[in-house]
Amino acid sequence: MKGKKVVKSSNKKQSQQAASQPALIAWRFRLIMGSVLLIFTALVARIGYIQVIEPDNLIKQGDLRSVRVKALPSARGIISDKNGEPLAVSVPVQAVWADPATIFKDDGLKQLDRWHALADVLGLDRDALIAKINKNKSRRFIYLQRQVSPAMAKYIKELKLSGVGLKAESRRYYPAGEVSAHLVGVTGIDGHGLEGVERSYDKWLTGEAGKRIIRKDRYGRVVENISLEDREEGKPLELTVDQRLQAIAYRAIKQAVADYRATSGSAVIIDVKTGGVLAMVNAPSYNPNNRSSRQSFTMRNRVITDAMEPGSTVKPFVVLAALEAGIADENTIIDTGNGIMQIGGSRVRDTSKVGKANLAKILQKSSNIGVAKLALDMPLEALLGMYSSIGYGQLSGLNLVGETTGIFPNRRRCRSLKSRHSHLVMAFPSHLFS
Repeated sequence: MKGKKVVKSSNKKQSQQAASQPALIAWRFRLIMGSVLLIFTALVARIGYIQVIEPDNLIKQGDLRSVRVKALPSARGIISDKNGEPLAVSVPVQAVWADPATIFKDDGLKQLDRWHALADVLGLDRDALIAKINKNKSRRFIYLQRQVSPAMAKYIKELKLSGVGLKAESRRYYPAGEVSAHLVGVTGIDGHGLEGVERSYDKWLTGEAGKRIIRKDRYGRVVENISLEDREEGKPLELTVDQRLQAIAYRAIKQAVADYRATSGSAVIIDVKTGGVLAMVNAPSYNPNNRSSRQSFTMRNRVITDAMEPGSTVKPFVVLAALEAGIADENTIIDTGNGIMQIGGSRVRDTSKVGKANLAKILQKSSNIGVAKLALDMPLEALLGMYSSIGYGQLSGLNLVGETTGIFPNRRRCRSLKSRHSHLVMAFPSHLFS
């Protein structure tokens, strides 16, 4: 009996265990497996679509994280005088930049003593430098200082500040200084001409920067050189100016301005055979190598921007017009009298009595009366035609920025003046200009 009870108890226990085990439901299993298979198929299709059909986006995203473009700056062309003396050259310098995001990532601002040393060498306020970094926390590039000397760059490099780097660039240097400042001009912080020849021939002097495309790994190491575009250096420019004459003319005009307490003075020396400008100077001038000393009134090239009366310089052209019109010849004698000539309500005077003189002596003595009599005897059209033929009222063709054409009255106004003042204006061409 006991044996039968044990068998019954064992069978009962097995039946209870079988009842407690979950039964496999076929439709649920198929649903789950189908869903897994569907999701897997969708993922495979998406991967295939991204990598095979439209791989450009992945390539672009990868390149954004690994490909870098490194600019290869080109040197600006040298400006020299007719003898090859340099008037403007480019010297290598460095730009100091910072990556605020990297600085805060590496807790770089904790090294305050080094940051203070950086501010001191750059001539910046310590607190202002720290505030600038804090103000641009999310940016990846800001300039701290441009065009620092190689010695300063070496010191900054030895500070080993995280997120601070150096970038090669060039700075314009002018060996002649204030002597040729108005003619040569200056460049801006980015190396483009602002005044003078530097601006007029900026495209000629500026080269084409090169470009190097590389791939870097996560540690900043170059793992692939993708491409290289060679840079094109700026073209040199040779002027007709003779720097020796330029220096002599500048000293003379500067001394004259000081002696006569003038507001300004200008001088131009021209080669009469070629028309080339040998010297062009103004006083006061400025030092193009010192940006802080630049002021607008000292930077103006008054030779080309200011209109002025030509004065006695037009007398040879009056004589030439008289010769061409047949009013006079090399044997003509003009009687200038006692040095005073009455024309209407005005008087024409000579600084010294010339008496009777030929054309050569009239020009040698710069006789106002002699030239006035020639102008009175010739047709109006002949004189005005001479002035127009030599370029009065026109640009000189020097291609310098800011040049004015001057004031040249039209023929109708000249005829009006002629009838009112009895040729007085024609006798003194300087009154036609201002």
